[in-house]
Amino acid sequence: MKYVNAESIFPAELLKEIQKYVNGEMVYVPISKGSRKKWGENSGIKNDLNFRNREIRQQFSDGITIDQLSDQFFLSRDSVKKIVYSKK
Repeated sequence: MKYVNAESIFPAELLKEIQKYVNGEMVYVPISKGSRKKWGENSGIKNDLNFRNREIRQQFSDGITIDQLSDQFFLSRDSVKKIVYSKK
C-alpha cells in the first residue's frame, strides 16, 4: 500500500467534503467488495499450489506411494492423502 496525495486524485469539491471529516490525517480506503481478489491470486501461490497438487495426483496415479510423495514434496503423509483423495 502506498501513500497518495488526495489533491492529486480527488476533485476539489470532494476533497473539501472529505476535509470536513478528516483534515491532515491519513485515511485508509478499502478495496470495494466486488473487486477484491481471493487468497493467493495476487502472489500467484494459488496457481503454484494447484500445479503442485495436480503433479502429486498424477504421480500417485502412476504408482508413486504416499510416503515417497511426502518425502519428495516435503509434506506430511496426511497432507498428501488429502490431496490425492480429494475430488479435484
